[in-house]
Amino acid sequence: MGDFLARLFGTSQRLFYGNAIADWIGAGIIMVGVWAALLTLRQAIAAHYRDYVGPSRPTPIRLFGSLVGSTRQFAFFAVALYAAKESLALPAAAQRASANFALILLLVQAGIWLRRALRFYLELKERERGPDRLFAGSLDVINFVAGLLIWSLVILVALENLGINITALLAGLGVGGVALALALQNILGDLFASLSIALDKPFVVGDSLTIDTFTGKVENIGIKTTRLRSETGEQIILSNADILKSRVRNYSRAPELRTLVTLRVAYDTPSERLQAIPKVLEDVVRAQPHARFERCHLVKLGESALHFELSYFGERPDLNPLLDLQQAVNLRVIEEFRRLGIEFAYPTQRVLGLA
Repeated sequence: MGDFLARLFGTSQRLFYGNAIADWIGAGIIMVGVWAALLTLRQAIAAHYRDYVGPSRPTPIRLFGSLVGSTRQFAFFAVALYAAKESLALPAAAQRASANFALILLLVQAGIWLRRALRFYLELKERERGPDRLFAGSLDVINFVAGLLIWSLVILVALENLGINITALLAGLGVGGVALALALQNILGDLFASLSIALDKPFVVGDSLTIDTFTGKVENIGIKTTRLRSETGEQIILSNADILKSRVRNYSRAPELRTLVTLRVAYDTPSERLQAIPKVLEDVVRAQPHARFERCHLVKLGESALHFELSYFGERPDLNPLLDLQQAVNLRVIEEFRRLGIEFAYPTQRVLGLA
């Protein structure tokens, strides 16, 4: 090709960096041709892949199509550069520099492929599990940590191929790494705390929590913070490290929640009506859906009232359904007491005058 171009352009005697202008033109044509061929091939495979995107298709085919779709043009440029330089007689330093540059671009592309393959695997597991909040809440943390490891590996391999002694480099960075870790201990603490939450799963997105004095529903579990939406509407942002040091109450994990009610009845209530109160309250609770009666007793002879204690469980532990159950039970208790002529007691004081 070089002789043909030399005759065509008449540039065989003109040299540039040890190569005739015709050779440089030929290398440019090779480079453009390889780049265009790879780009066309990717577009053809991507267009064909659209017909195989369904979940019923074999997993390896879908993975291959996904990896092809994530191939960047700078990878094509690296391959084209490597092919073009083979047609030139470059100095050793230039050969080494161009080869290293192409290698770095290909390593970056390899990192992108690894990230995409990991994401494909996680999405595949997510589809197999269905709507799993435990797994969905861990995806961001897993992606971040895995990405950090992948790109660290890519950088180390690139440095090794550039002739840098990474063993000595890692040893030299050891002391600096300790100092950096001390300076960033709060950030690293939150990072490891988020990893602990992702692996241990004490709560997931959608759970209703009480953390110290804060109560709300989990909206997002991030790398550094966890965000709750309170009952009054504001967003509460808590550090992951602080959460692990706190006492967390997860209401969404409770199979049922207990409600304990004290009813104060007047002393002048007839004894037959007092004896009927536990049965009446039991019937009220059992009449409610998603409620389990535990007990009802006269537990205390108070100063101005008889104290009956009612205990029952809500079998739907979400906050609003539990409040709905409590409201329904309270309204029925009021109706039954009125029907039976039982009066609620309230604190009173009697003042006696001296004659």
